[in-house]
Amino acid sequence: MNTIKENSKRAFNQQAATYDSDIKGQHARTLYPYILKLLENDSFSSLLDLGCGTGELLYQIQQKYHSERLVGIDISDKMIGIANEKKIDKAHFILGDTEYLPFDNNTFDVVICNDSFHHYPSPEKVLDESYRVLKNGGLIIIGDCWQPPLARQIMNIYMKYSKEGDVKIYSKKEMLSLLSRRFHNVTWEHIGTTSCISYAIK
Repeated sequence: MNTIKENSKRAFNQQAATYDSDIKGQHARTLYPYILKLLENDSFSSLLDLGCGTGELLYQIQQKYHSERLVGIDISDKMIGIANEKKIDKAHFILGDTEYLPFDNNTFDVVICNDSFHHYPSPEKVLDESYRVLKNGGLIIIGDCWQPPLARQIMNIYMKYSKEGDVKIYSKKEMLSLLSRRFHNVTWEHIGTTSCISYAIK
């Protein structure tokens, strides 16, 4: 495991116990309603959550949509532990690396990545893996941080020295470019003051 991933694991292990209620998880929580809304327009029975954290988003998805199969994967064993404690119906949580997904090709109807994409050292690899495990016509949704150009440049410089595994905040142009390598019907939306959501079809 490289240093960035080790830092991410350490940071999220430290945050896990209070992530669902304190400021560390606040940005992720603000994106939940937007992701739930996007899922209204999609028919799905299987869904994978990359960087699932405490499993709270999967809990809310199951409450609203009653999916047949929900899977979450995260690098933090403490986060996975809390997710398992929630005993979410038809949900399964795996400790693992999003660059190496332990699933067969064409497994899921939907892949979600909420507030973790800026932690990935190899975003292209994560997207390639997401594409591989998605069924044809499947939906990918990425919720993440957004900042205006100058603030983004400053934060991206700072992130090089981060001890929490942060890698990069992406611009609209960068996100569209990353997703367009593999996916089609790519859409990007600015959410609130510090967030964005991108989504696309395999």
